[in-house]
Amino acid sequence: MGPFVLSLLGSPLGGVVLLLVGLFLAGWGARALSDRRRDGRLGKLVAVDAGSPVLLRSDRYRLQGRPDVLRRTSDGTVVPVEVKSRRSPRGGPSYSHLVQVWAYCLLVEETTGRTPPFGILRYADGEFRVRWDDPARKELLALREEVARPYDGRANPSPERCARCRWVEVCDVRARG
Repeated sequence: MGPFVLSLLGSPLGGVVLLLVGLFLAGWGARALSDRRRDGRLGKLVAVDAGSPVLLRSDRYRLQGRPDVLRRTSDGTVVPVEVKSRRSPRGGPSYSHLVQVWAYCLLVEETTGRTPPFGILRYADGEFRVRWDDPARKELLALREEVARPYDGRANPSPERCARCRWVEVCDVRARG
């Protein structure tokens, strides 16, 4: 250790710093244990989207995706977990995040032959159980059908708007002035 660190540890301020570091480490450890307990209640880890993630595919619905985590519950059902690095939105999960979890639930069902009762949407500060039931299935399939239809011309493209759009290279209604 350097002379500064040794002199700091011998002073009253050093004791405060040491106490704060200890409290931080204890809090961090408690949170890690809490996360581990929570994950254990969700079931056994099946797959994680890191390195070689599991690709789920449905030829029938022409969908595919890679959930961040797959967990197997005690009854053998696989549950998808979507992890978001941001804090949870004030009004609850955004519609697009719900649709993503529903799509993973459908893919798990198609891949395993078993219907998960829910998917998990995990934010940095908490998580939501997203029900996978008939209303969710109907909404997802209606949305999928709408997206699969040819473009109906509802957009108001302009060269300025299209220049800023990230989809300009694949859009079928480009307005290039």
